[in-house]
Amino acid sequence: MKVKVIPVLEDNYMYLVIEEHTREAVAVDVAVPKRARPLPGALCTRAWRPNTGSHLDHLHLPNSHPFQLLEIVGREGVSLTTVLTTHHHWDHARGNTELARLLPGLVVLGADERICALTRRLVHGEELRFGAIHVRCLLTPGHTSGHMSYFLWEDECLDPPAVFSGDALSVAGCGSRLETTAQQMYHSLVETLGTLPPETKVFCGHEHTLGNLEFAQKVEPCNNHVKAKLSWAKGLGSSPQTGELSQAAWSCQTRL
Repeated sequence: MKVKVIPVLEDNYMYLVIEEHTREAVAVDVAVPKRARPLPGALCTRAWRPNTGSHLDHLHLPNSHPFQLLEIVGREGVSLTTVLTTHHHWDHARGNTELARLLPGLVVLGADERICALTRRLVHGEELRFGAIHVRCLLTPGHTSGHMSYFLWEDECLDPPAVFSGDALSVAGCGSRLETTAQQMYHSLVETLGTLPPETKVFCGHEHTLGNLEFAQKVEPCNNHVKAKLSWAKGLGSSPQTGELSQAAWSCQTRL
């Protein structure tokens, strides 16, 4: 399983998940189907490959050249068949309609009928299959009532599993509770996401790492864990030419 991390808008991430044997691809949270913002230093996308030493494949273009999701699909030589949408908000789903127009037959999946261009509504616990990649759909209400996270693993593979958590969970934080009760949100974070295997890699929907940790430090100024994590995040941000700060949103192991 190969994951392309694509920064878009101000601080969003969308993802392209590739089954490397069948060359089938699944997109997660298509905010924009064509234009994506380049990272500082011309780093536009990165691929997560857990069985390599660096976990990263770098792909560079000048900052003035916006990446296109479909260009990445073509460059990778894959067939994009499905979109997994975590929730209906425009910055996670607005690109579905145009992408479906450009790719007739594209399947758009999610748990909320408000999702743009939805072709089928998913339910909690449902499992999907893309070649050797398994997807377990985890309903995680809190940010929205129909928020779905996606837990992925691959057959006979030593790579750790991954969860695409949208706005349910980010590094050192979570999305605002907008539509559900605090009890429901607690269940999503602690009982649903918090019981995933501890080695699970978290691919979240936004780059809010520094803001979350700075807030946490104000709330608990004597918390040494927060201090260490904030120092780590600031250290990544000290070399913007590498685009490493956004690595905090997906390459670290997030523990609840």
